[in-house]
Amino acid sequence: MAISVKQMLEAANAAVPKISPAQAKEMIGKGALVLDVRDAPEVEKSGKIPGALNISRGMLEFRADPDSPYHDKTLARDKTVILYCASGGRSALAGKLLQDMGYGHVYNVGGFKDWVDAGGATEKT
Repeated sequence: MAISVKQMLEAANAAVPKISPAQAKEMIGKGALVLDVRDAPEVEKSGKIPGALNISRGMLEFRADPDSPYHDKTLARDKTVILYCASGGRSALAGKLLQDMGYGHVYNVGGFKDWVDAGGATEKT
């Protein structure tokens, strides 16, 4: 049976804990990895959370899998990973994907705008 995007988002939002920008700041202070899953043009236009690793949603599986030739060594299954995108949908789906791939500490801070509106720092790329 086919699954809809709505159903996928509901499952992802149920599985991946949503955190506030304040909670994210605290976790970042303790060494959490911040992962921006927006496409490069979006990041170039608006900037990103300082120190965030940008891996577009479309490449995440390849970058997250240690057996992939495209693996990014910054990603490790034992790290705490905080994801965000433009509005929170892609980051929820990405978080669920990482969980499915064995990442145990995955959180969704939602949209970049939420971060900015909460006074979160940004940097240009």
